[in-house]
Amino acid sequence: MKRGNEKPVRRVFIASSVMFVLFLVIVALSIPSVSQAKSAKEIDVRVDVALEKFEKDVKGGKEFLASAKGVLVFPSVIKAGLGIGGEYGEGALRINGKTVDYYSTAAASIGFQLGAQSKTVILVFMEDKALKSFRESSGWEAGVDGSVALVELGTGGSIDTTNIKDPIVGFVFGNKGLMYNLTLEGSKFTKLVR
Repeated sequence: MKRGNEKPVRRVFIASSVMFVLFLVIVALSIPSVSQAKSAKEIDVRVDVALEKFEKDVKGGKEFLASAKGVLVFPSVIKAGLGIGGEYGEGALRINGKTVDYYSTAAASIGFQLGAQSKTVILVFMEDKALKSFRESSGWEAGVDGSVALVELGTGGSIDTTNIKDPIVGFVFGNKGLMYNLTLEGSKFTKLVR
């Protein structure tokens, strides 16, 4: 019995294998820091820089952060992909301006994507209950264990704090400032030992 579909199936298998290998190469070249986890000191220094930039770029940002119960900062979340993508970053949770824990964030995605990019992610816990629930979880996932309301800046790059009623709000910054039309759903946050 002769099978006429073997060649097309073989081509698809080879093409998908090549794409997977290319994806691994892009990830390996783009994010060498993933395999070499950062020290607590390195993370803290990068978090300081990210928070200074946030306070400088966002009018009312310093006052907004001062009213938070906790602030989780990922200074550099690297996203890379070739059809199938992934992202990873390490950061620190601060309460009253002091680091209390270190976390990683990771997510996967499927769809048209090629290359790599870096972004800064800041999650602000506005309620004690939300912060406590986050800290007590063994692996917290946005959209499953709790929702994160992404904030868009108002006129003049300011935060309208009167309209923010969500227990957890998030900000995502790229090289050109605050990024819009993004979601953190599916991002998993896991406590690190540092």
